[in-house]
Amino acid sequence: MTPTAPDEKRVSGNPATQAKINTTVKQQREQKRQEKLAEYQKQLAKRKRGKIVWWAVGSAAAVLVIAAIVASIVFAPKPPPTYEAGGTGADIEGVETFENETSHVEGTVDYPQSPPAGGPHNQVWLNCGIYDQPVPNENAVHSLEHGAVWVTYDAAKVSGDDLATLKSFLPSSYVILSPYEGLESAVVLSNWNHQLKLDDVDDPRIGQFFEEYWRSADVPEPSALCSGALDAPGKVS
Repeated sequence: MTPTAPDEKRVSGNPATQAKINTTVKQQREQKRQEKLAEYQKQLAKRKRGKIVWWAVGSAAAVLVIAAIVASIVFAPKPPPTYEAGGTGADIEGVETFENETSHVEGTVDYPQSPPAGGPHNQVWLNCGIYDQPVPNENAVHSLEHGAVWVTYDAAKVSGDDLATLKSFLPSSYVILSPYEGLESAVVLSNWNHQLKLDDVDDPRIGQFFEEYWRSADVPEPSALCSGALDAPGKVS
């Protein structure tokens, strides 16, 4: 006797037996249909899970990229301010003016202003930049002769955030920043024959002083170099 395949319909002469056979075949077909349906739903669910995972990964990556861009903008160091070289003759409250003469000398000089705002000086100028130690007066004055602005501060009063604020006013060249002992005020800005004493690092006159006296043409040697000479101890940048 040859076996009957599961999906092959058998035939019987007995009506009752035939009814059972028909029921069995229907059940087998329905079982197969349910199995195929279950497999399809399983594959469909798998594809959906894959899409959700990739969507989540893509979204997270996009968020990270956006966060990196925002952070680069927010936390990027601000570029130094720009000032017009020369000056317009503006009157800035508190600026003192002097009549210092220029000459090259050897040794130390007893200056009438402290810090000095011009006068006899060493033949070697001080390279402009930021110093965290006091610098030689005689070399710094030579830099003033070239049009630099010398920003001095009392290290006991100006540090941390206040020092960072003070640095934010500095242009990228022709400026010297250094601590100075014995200042009468927290900050003193000096240009050749001009000086401004301030007690607040947020004082808007700091920017005004740079606008008026930075790289001024009213100095003995305008536009002469402020680099390529002496780096004093404590030069940071």
